Amino acid sequence: MRKPLVVALAALAIAGAGAAPAVAAPERSDSAAPAIQAVNFAGTVSLSNCSGSVIRMPDSEDNDPALVLTNGHCLESGFPEPGEVIVDQASSRSFGLLNSSGTRVATLRASKIAYATMTDTDAAIYQLTRTYAQIRSSYGISALTVNDTHPVAGTAISVVSGYWKRIYNCSIDGFAYRLKEGDWTWKDSVRYTSACNTIGGTSGSPVLDQATGKVVAVNNTGNEDGQSCTVNNPCEVDASGNVTVRQGINYAQQTYQIPACFGIDNKLDLSASGCVLPKP
Repeated sequence: MRKPLVVALAALAIAGAGAAPAVAAPERSDSAAPAIQAVNFAGTVSLSNCSGSVIRMPDSEDNDPALVLTNGHCLESGFPEPGEVIVDQASSRSFGLLNSSGTRVATLRASKIAYATMTDTDAAIYQLTRTYAQIRSSYGISALTVNDTHPVAGTAISVVSGYWKRIYNCSIDGFAYRLKEGDWTWKDSVRYTSACNTIGGTSGSPVLDQATGKVVAVNNTGNEDGQSCTVNNPCEVDASGNVTVRQGINYAQQTYQIPACFGIDNKLDLSASGCVLPKP
C-alpha cells in the first residue's frame, strides 16, 4: 500500500531538502500529448494521507450528494481487516478540492463513509455534504465520471495524485488475476507499464482513460523491494496458483463494478442487480 511518510523521506533524499516534491512538474508523454492535454487536476482531492477524486456515476444527477473515491487503506480509522466491509459509517473527514492547475480551491467535508473495503478491491467511497451542482456552482469544477465497463490492456492512462499534485502517464500493461499483499487479496487488478512509477501518497489517485477522461481504476500499490506477497511488495497469483513478483511495477484496482451498486440519489444498494462488490 502506498503511504506518504516513507516517500516523503525518499523524495527529500533524492531531490534535496529544499525541493518541493508536492509540486513536481507533471510527467508528460510526447507521443501521446494531444490525448493527455485534457487530463488535469480538476476534481481531484488531497487527503491527510492519500489522494482521491470527486466522482459521479454515469446516472448520477446534479442534485445528488457528491462522492469521493479513494482507497480502503486510506481510511482515517486504519486498514479494514480482510473480509471487512464498512457501510454507512459516520465521518466528517475533510478533502482539499483542486482545480485544473492543482491549486486547492476549497475544503469539502464528508457526511459518511458510504462504502469501504480491502477485500477483492481496495476502495473507499465517501458521501459529501454538498451536491455536484453546489460544487460546480461555487468552484466551477465538475466530478469525474466512473466508467462502467472493464478497461482494456494497452489503454493510455493517467494517474492523477492530488496529494503530490503530480500526474503519471503510462498504459495498462495487463491484469493480475489475483494480487496478494500481506493479509489482503485483490481480484483482476490493473498492472501499469513501468512509466507509472507511483510513490507513497498517490494511494487513492484516480486512474483516468486519457481518451475519455473517465475513471477506470483507483491507484493503490506497487512492489517496492522485490519481496513476495508482503506489505508494500504485492505479488501476482495466476489461476493455477503460480506466483510472479515484479519489482518496481505498480497497480490499481478496477472501478467499473462500482456504478451498479449506487442507485437513485447516489444511495448505495449492494443488493442491486449487477452489484458484485463485497457485502458486510
